[in-house]
Amino acid sequence: MSLSRIGAALDALGGLTGPVLAVRPEEAPDLSPLPRDGTRVVTGFAPLADALRQGGWEVAPTVTGPATGPATGPAGAAVLWWPRARAFGRALVAELAAVLPEGAPLVIDGQKLQGIDAAWRDLRARGQVLAEVTKGHGRTFAIANPGAAAFADWRGTETEVAPGFITRPGVFSADGVDAGSALLARHLPADLAGAGADLGAGWGWLAAGVLRSPRVTALDLVEAEAEALTCARRNVTDPRARFHWADATRWRPERLLDFVVTNPPFHTGRAADPALGAAFIAAAARMLAPSGRLWLVANRALPYEAPLGAAFAHVERIAEEGGFKVLAAARPRQRGVARAPAIRDR
Repeated sequence: MSLSRIGAALDALGGLTGPVLAVRPEEAPDLSPLPRDGTRVVTGFAPLADALRQGGWEVAPTVTGPATGPATGPAGAAVLWWPRARAFGRALVAELAAVLPEGAPLVIDGQKLQGIDAAWRDLRARGQVLAEVTKGHGRTFAIANPGAAAFADWRGTETEVAPGFITRPGVFSADGVDAGSALLARHLPADLAGAGADLGAGWGWLAAGVLRSPRVTALDLVEAEAEALTCARRNVTDPRARFHWADATRWRPERLLDFVVTNPPFHTGRAADPALGAAFIAAAARMLAPSGRLWLVANRALPYEAPLGAAFAHVERIAEEGGFKVLAAARPRQRGVARAPAIRDR
């Protein structure tokens, strides 16, 4: 439905001229209303960025991020898919107002459940409305960019959520340390050693805890969201840390690892998707040396014991607290020899 709304809004505008920024499109977007050779897609989500590049689109991680291709140059218009986080949407609008010429069309699309009506009310008070389409439980509208000064109060600001740790609008757990990560950190072994990875590292709080062990020789922080990884680079300055903007289910280390820690995401859009956590588990098993171990925290209701048993010979439930569980797994299986696990409770 987003496609028909955006297409109708662009028709009402008579099309878009100049390089177009397509900002934070939803998963598996249909971008056919936009000119392929004149559009730069802005997404901080590494799996989507990879897929779009493979499809021939020019991609950048941020509005002002580096990119080369036909759309390089000053943008003449933008299309923004409104995110669920209101502060993040406002920060994106402020960024776009700063890079677009005054009067340029800024097209915004979103679902009512994600707050598009409130965004519409806010934006029509600040810029001239050029087009509006309401359809399919959502809304697409365009305003003439009033300039950066009109959105000075919407600029994204960093927040210090713990001593020495900053976050930004739009990242997971932007207002404080995630309770699951805190539980996992408390139950990691004090003598954690060797080379490891934090899959879905977010803004780096769990990784910083891992690096407190002097026996850890290297830690790869693998994170799909560019904004979160930018925060992690600020928060984790230990020289043993290495940062990767990548899909954790596809990323591969230079050599097999001694350990993996993860607080895997379990949502695709608004819907819970346990298959995503299962993919993290399978990826971790492929990364680990035969003696390597995995430590994972998850919502207590998520059925991760079965994929853990398929990937590891030994699975142990370490802790349960506040709706979360911590699971440890050892002896990654070779493919084709999975059996039902014997899961122990401490």
